This record gives sequence, C-alpha cells and structure tokens, in this order.
Amino acid sequence: MKRIILTGGGTAGHVTPNIALLPRLKELQYDIHYIGSYNGMEKKLVEKQGIPYHGISSGKLRRYFSLQNFTDPFRVLKGFSEASKLMKVLNPDVVFSKGGFVTVPVVIAAKRNHIPAIIHESDMTPGLANKLSLSSAAKICCNFPETLKCLPADKAVLTGSPIRQELLTGDAQKARAFCGFKETRPVILVIGGSLGAAAVNDAVRRILPELLKTYQVIHLCGKGKLDTSLNGLEGYAQFEYISEELRDLFALADIVISRAGANAICELLALKKPNLLIPLSASASRGDQILNARSFERQGFSMVLEEEKITDAVLLERIHSLYENRASFVKAMSASPQNDPIETIIGLIEEAARK
Repeated sequence: MKRIILTGGGTAGHVTPNIALLPRLKELQYDIHYIGSYNGMEKKLVEKQGIPYHGISSGKLRRYFSLQNFTDPFRVLKGFSEASKLMKVLNPDVVFSKGGFVTVPVVIAAKRNHIPAIIHESDMTPGLANKLSLSSAAKICCNFPETLKCLPADKAVLTGSPIRQELLTGDAQKARAFCGFKETRPVILVIGGSLGAAAVNDAVRRILPELLKTYQVIHLCGKGKLDTSLNGLEGYAQFEYISEELRDLFALADIVISRAGANAICELLALKKPNLLIPLSASASRGDQILNARSFERQGFSMVLEEEKITDAVLLERIHSLYENRASFVKAMSASPQNDPIETIIGLIEEAARK
C-alpha cells in the first residue's frame, strides 16, 4: 500500500483542498496521514474525515515586529525535528502540501529524507511559507497562468485547485424550496466569505429594491451580519453561513457575486458560474485577491469591481451586464485547461510515489 502525508494549516483554504483529494486517494488505496499544528483549526477538520492526525510545533514567520518573533524560531526548529521523526516512522512515498507555516518544516524534512514533496500555491504570487518550500519541492502546482513565471520552470504545473466534488451535485429545486423562491425570476447568489464582507453586504442591500424587480437574491452575509429588518422580504433570503445546502444554492444560482479568495473562485470556475468578483482591498490584505480577480477577468471567467469603486449605479450596471452576457463567461470557463484539478494533481502524486 502506498502512503501519503498531507499537510496544510492555518486557514480553511489550506485544508479543504486536501480534503477534496481524499475520496480519490482512498479509491487508489493510499494509506493517508495528515500533519498539522498541535491545535490548529485543521485538526478538527481532518479528524472529522477519520484520517490519522499528527501535530507538530509551529511558529509564524511575521513581516512585522512582535515579541513572538524571538520565540517562534525555536518552535519552528522543534517542528522540523518532529516532522523529521514522523518521516522516519511513517516512511511515506510522497508528501502533498497545501501551504501555511506548519508545512515548511514538513516539506524540508521530506526532502532531507529523500521523499518527494508536491506543494500547491493558491494565489497569484507565492506566499512566504511556500517561498521557503520551493527549493525542497519536486513539483509546484498553481491556479493561475501568471504564477508559472514566478516558479522554477522545471517544477511548475498549472493544475487549478481541488474542490469538494459534492459541490457539483446540487439540487436547484431543493434550494428553491429552502429559500421559499418562486420560479419566475433569475437568482443571484452573494457570498462574502465565512466572516462576511461588510462593504459587499451594504452595497447589495442598498440596491435590493431595484434588484428584486428583476432577480431573486440569496445572501450569505457572514456571522452576526444579518439584517433582521429584511426578514420576510419576498425574493430575498439571507443566511449567516451555509454548509450542507451550499451545493444546492450554487445549483440554483444564475450568477454569483463573491470575494476573490483563490479557493472560492476556483469553485466558481469548476461550477461554471458567471461571477462578479469584488476583491478584498489592498489596504486590508497583501493584494492577492485583486491579482486573483484580474487573472480571472483576463481569462474571460469573471467581471471585476474593486471595492473602492462601488456605487449603487455601477453595481447595478455590472450585475445586469453579467446576467445578460452570462453565456460568454460559461463558454470561457468550459474551455479552461483547469477543469479537472483533482485528476491532474493525483497524476503528479502517482508519478512522484512511483519514483
């Protein structure tokens, strides 16, 4: 039996693509283990999958001053020692890393023990953790054609990001009943991320009277961000967070308004949903969502509206334009070479395991 170690942590985006690979890896009869931090959010997500979980010490490589900058190097060294021991005990055929600081000692330890490691970079430009791992990786997967220029040519592969296959099995009629919608108007799905996006929420709610003349709106607005004054409004359904029913909501949606996190937009690509991306502003991030969004715009997959440029009139115009031209976006997404990321990545894993 072949053995694989998956690693990734710190955010859900560093864990859910690993989880998306599990069904196919199990079909291929891999013995699967996971390395994450002692008590990171990845621990609960992975243990729910019934996969053996191994915690190691993890630090964070900060670009700003913090007293923890003086202690975290020792945690990283301890993590490297623990990862090296796990490599010797588990003796995997291959390692797959989705990123996050906990993965750096794992990937380096794999190379030191002559175990091939494949890493995946979600964003347009590699994050710091993956930059530190590049030289230790056998292959580097990425989501954007532009990223290939930032990576070693002999290692880089354009794969796209693995997404949960259950998202492709939604039932639009279930979603219609769940939301209490009629069948006469098209549906917009608004997604602000698990924590919501105040600027997007406010902008959508301001134009609701106009939107509801033409569309029905499903609004995933984030924890604590419901507007109870809008409860019962015909054609409008708002939720803080959706889990099991998300696949059905996607199936019902004609167009989607979303932030531009890498995993989120790769899900939209896989589902072939025409979308308007409103990326997190550069002032609130390292600007990766803006780069992600612009790449999808160049490839014909998305329309983009930067947060700072939102006005009621502009947002309404973009939504109407997106809906009217939705077929052209579906056509572009259907022609994408990134339509089967799971099989592409599994092929790289199988090749590395054989070597």
